[in-house]
Amino acid sequence: MFGSSIYFRDREAFTGGSPQAVYAELWQRDRKTRLRIRAFLAGVALVLGALLVNGVFAVVLALLVAAADAAVHWWLYHRSHVWRRGLRGDQQMARLLRFTLERRGHRVLHARVIPGHGEADQILVGPGGVWLIRNDAWHPDTEISKHGGRLFIDGRTRTAMTRGLKEAAATAGRLISERADMELKVVPVHAVHGGKLRKSPFVADGILFARPLRLLWWIRRHPHAVLSPEDVDTVARATVHALPIGGRTMTSEAA
Repeated sequence: MFGSSIYFRDREAFTGGSPQAVYAELWQRDRKTRLRIRAFLAGVALVLGALLVNGVFAVVLALLVAAADAAVHWWLYHRSHVWRRGLRGDQQMARLLRFTLERRGHRVLHARVIPGHGEADQILVGPGGVWLIRNDAWHPDTEISKHGGRLFIDGRTRTAMTRGLKEAAATAGRLISERADMELKVVPVHAVHGGKLRKSPFVADGILFARPLRLLWWIRRHPHAVLSPEDVDTVARATVHALPIGGRTMTSEAA
């Protein structure tokens, strides 16, 4: 938004008492505990290395153990950076798409409005078909899994969410097909930013759930259509007209 702080401090995630602020505060509060545990692990490695091999090996082993522990904790904290910034992950996914699939003949349309279903984060059109990508970021402790083919988040089903995503994809497919004058299917997929995703990627309630990079890897290896470069351009143009930004309609003369 124009006039907003470049540091995004107007987001709820940066206000006191928000889940993100509490998480960051607890993380900083536990810093001394992490350092003590790291020192203990390095000390154990030092003693074992000295007893089993020699002093030089012991020092190297202790440094490696300390570095590994630091790397693990950095990864755990970094994994939640989208959620901690109060974002949903669509911006990160847009960057990934720009440097991966868009360079391989795919076209990406952002923030397209699907009538009756709100805004789609990304519509991806490529040689292997068309996908509707939804992005969501969750608290690092949120458990995302499937049981019996159904999605569970923290032990609760999310039938309404998955049904809505499938219905949005079906509507998008119908509208794009009418515009492109060809039969098309839009496959819904869900990019998971943060949380604890079990057995990624997995399909639950008919929708693929995966980390962003794994999601793009899966899309490349699971085509559901065969589109020529000309078809990709045709479908992308049809999507621009059928699913305009902000719900604006476009005429053929505006192509």
